[in-house]
Amino acid sequence: MSPEPHVRLADAGARRTGPAGPAIAVTIHAVAPATWRRTALLRDWLADHGVTRATLLVVPAPDLHPFDRRSPDLLRWLEERVDAGDEVAQHGLHHGGLRPVGARRGLPLPRRRAEAEFVGLGASEAARALDAGRRILADAGFVPRGFVAPGFAYTPALHAALRERFAWWGGAEAVHDAVAGPVVRAPALRLSAAGGRVAAPWTLRAAQLAPRGPAVRLDLHPRDLDAPRVVAAAERVLRRARHRVAVTGSELVAGSGLRARAAGPAAATAA
Repeated sequence: MSPEPHVRLADAGARRTGPAGPAIAVTIHAVAPATWRRTALLRDWLADHGVTRATLLVVPAPDLHPFDRRSPDLLRWLEERVDAGDEVAQHGLHHGGLRPVGARRGLPLPRRRAEAEFVGLGASEAARALDAGRRILADAGFVPRGFVAPGFAYTPALHAALRERFAWWGGAEAVHDAVAGPVVRAPALRLSAAGGRVAAPWTLRAAQLAPRGPAVRLDLHPRDLDAPRVVAAAERVLRRARHRVAVTGSELVAGSGLRARAAGPAAATAA
């Protein structure tokens, strides 16, 4: 079934083929009304460092209300970014609720509440949560091809529901075709830890080496702009990857050269 006339594909400005050479896929997590101004600053910072395309992980209902009704400004910004070549992907349904970036925090929420919103859900519950998020994004004018679970917390029930609804999904170690399994085996470089903490020094040093291979994945959060060590590490990754083509998640999966290099058996249940 084709989208309604007012609905755009969530990567309307993207290329329809994959990268011809080595790629870098930058993803911004937790895009929501509470974080979008910081998200916009982060996206501008990435553009200043040569990132022409990125994947924006939008939380459909972070406070159990549609994101676009809470922030028409965020909606307009997303429309502009998609037209410029970025991609909107679905990021859970509510992500456990999000505080404004920079807001004072108390004790961090347990991972099972703050990030792993699909853990403990049965097949029908996971499917309903995905469908609710997709309806909100579609009502806002987007048809997402991709999905990334908050905290990369996947379950068998979630995997089964994804195969019927999305073209790809991103895990911690690979980007997967929702049906065929992993097509791009590359770990997501995450420079900040859960709860806003800066990643361990050895993690930052390892990430700055920007591993070799057909694809590099750099995953950032709007709060990362407030952590000088994270910003410095991200800058080093981007400098080392300056010869790579910036791509979205859909473009990464579409790359025939990357697909040909993906070795090993399909492992669609790997996070």
